Amino acid sequence: MDEKLKDKKISAISLGCDKNRVDLEKMLFKLSDYGFKIVEDIEKANIVIINTCAFITPAKKEALSNIFDVCLLKAKGRVERVIVTGCLPERHKAELEREIKEVDAFLSLKDNDRICEIIEDLYSVKHESGKSRNGRIFTSRGSYAFLKIADGCSNGCSFCTIPRIRGRYISFHMEEIVEEAKYLASKNIKELVLVAQDVSRYGEDIYKENKLIPLLDKLSKIKGIEWIRLHYLYPEKMTGELLSYIDKSKKMCKYVDIPLQHIDNNILKSMNRRLDEKETRALIHLIKNQYPSIHIRSTFIVGYPTETASEFKKLCDFIKESKFDYAGFFPYYREENTASFYIKRQNSEWTKMRRLKKIQKLQAEVAYQKAKEHLGKAYKTLVDYFDSSTGLYIGHTEFLSPTVDFNVKIVDNGNVKVGEFTMVKLLSFDGADYKGEVYESSK
Repeated sequence: MDEKLKDKKISAISLGCDKNRVDLEKMLFKLSDYGFKIVEDIEKANIVIINTCAFITPAKKEALSNIFDVCLLKAKGRVERVIVTGCLPERHKAELEREIKEVDAFLSLKDNDRICEIIEDLYSVKHESGKSRNGRIFTSRGSYAFLKIADGCSNGCSFCTIPRIRGRYISFHMEEIVEEAKYLASKNIKELVLVAQDVSRYGEDIYKENKLIPLLDKLSKIKGIEWIRLHYLYPEKMTGELLSYIDKSKKMCKYVDIPLQHIDNNILKSMNRRLDEKETRALIHLIKNQYPSIHIRSTFIVGYPTETASEFKKLCDFIKESKFDYAGFFPYYREENTASFYIKRQNSEWTKMRRLKKIQKLQAEVAYQKAKEHLGKAYKTLVDYFDSSTGLYIGHTEFLSPTVDFNVKIVDNGNVKVGEFTMVKLLSFDGADYKGEVYESSK
């Protein structure tokens, strides 16, 4: 390492989805492997990397806010270089370079692999060669890791910017995924959370047939991996074969994340979704009746262009009837260069926010009732970290996905260890988290 770079410290800010987080973790490993010291506190760093999201307007605002904050540190002489990567520069690179001169480098997604060379250029240092190892520096707490199995998306939903940012759907080769999973297992990772914009289409582009189940078979055989969780399974790909596999496999978490977005046929058609109302209801009925152990998370958009009061009411009724274990709701954001951007009849911001508040309240009531069903029962729980502010350990069960669902707060009995499984009896639920104690069968 050149003398100019020898003592440089790097910190990073991770924004956006878990797929974005994986990109950053791989980048940080390259930097550490090169010789840089990675620090958590950005005010102790010489170089700050901001990994951004640009999926919807609030994400862009959050990214810009972080960029301006770090640029202010640079103006005060507390940071030397500011690098911005992720989806925001991929979507608006020319505009950003023109408007925010304080940033030293805006990277396209393809530039992430060249991060060390880019920093060398910023310090006018000759390129080093020979280092090409792959790895991860984990930015999440706990013994779980997100395993990215594909990038991009080809579904063409009318409201989504992902295809323009990330390109068409590209599956990663199975051998590469399995090798990365083995590496994660060697780092004491016990749960793999498979992520992609559409996990359920894995392999169809490069293998010309769906290869999700064969991939899961290979991952299930890796020693040390005890749980495998699937995120973002599109409803049209939720076959009986896949559901049966999830239900019967000992390592598969009994949990599916299925973005449904709406239930009204007019809205679904405008969104360019593949399933209609009848097919969607049939899928939920199938899971709940034939695979009752599988917990369901979904996401929905409210205030989509042309959504009427009656269509919104139908969605509310669907939420009450379906009783999803977990559901997230987003107001519609009018994003440039999406098909829905050009629909003339747009709902007002006031209407969208009012509908959002109403449907979130409905789901909170449903989730509270569903949560009560677990109280008094003991569940295998993966302990993620210790919260020094409360003196409690924080973990999650098979039916709770880390970072998106409720936490389990665990009262320590002297035997709880971070990164290990323990049986926890759930005693209470406050609407946001469970609280439990270590379960001892002799009690």
